[in-house]
Amino acid sequence: MDKYIEGNKAAWEEAFENRAETWGADITERIRKEDYPFFNEETVNVLKQIRTEEAVIGQFCCNNGRELLSLVKSGKARKGIGFDIAENQVAFANEKAKELQLPCGFEAVNIYDIDDRYREQFDVVLITIGALCWFDDLDRFFAIAAKCMKPGAEIVINEQHPCTNMLVAEGEELYDPDHRLECRYSYFEHEWTGNDGMYYMTQKRYHSRTFTDFTHPLSEILSGMCGNGIAVTGFWEFDYDISGGFSALDHEGFPLSMIIRGKKEF
Repeated sequence: MDKYIEGNKAAWEEAFENRAETWGADITERIRKEDYPFFNEETVNVLKQIRTEEAVIGQFCCNNGRELLSLVKSGKARKGIGFDIAENQVAFANEKAKELQLPCGFEAVNIYDIDDRYREQFDVVLITIGALCWFDDLDRFFAIAAKCMKPGAEIVINEQHPCTNMLVAEGEELYDPDHRLECRYSYFEHEWTGNDGMYYMTQKRYHSRTFTDFTHPLSEILSGMCGNGIAVTGFWEFDYDISGGFSALDHEGFPLSMIIRGKKEF
């Protein structure tokens, strides 16, 4: 396992151990009562255009499993398989699948290490906010995704827009509330490290194990897909935040989030 991935595994497991009581508490109720909970409206519209009924759906970096569970239930899928590096999060997701009696299984694994058991297994692949930044090599990442997709399978990516990599989030040293749209970082900056924890999960500040993440320009995402036989079939950009870091900039005309749809050609 790459050293930075090993470090991220420890940091994510630490964060989940220190999660707030409310984190994940609404999963069961919302999935039982709602259609497509935990997805924004635009992503739901894209997912409804894809054949998910009786499909096998895979999600890379599934976190606590809520999105895959939501899609399998609402999309009437035959099966869902989620991958995440944090063993305690995967155990939690498997408990939720059992509680909801949904045909989903979750595996604790480094995405780069997914083996040939999953070759051409998926009709649909799902990637959501905060997944791509944990990998240094997107060509390698999408090679794994493509391997797991059947010919003709579709992929939906709902992610933070790469342009946000240039912005300063509240709480960072360079943050200036009077110049929130000022680009202070390079669009092509690559590796970042931090020990500030995972606030959205824990709802508290703490000195954490080291998280290492990577910024990627849009060209790396699209090249990673296309270079591995995944054709881009749709691309949408939005001026609202899905990361939790830039919601104060919603509807100010800056690209904050995006959806990419693709199809494996061979």
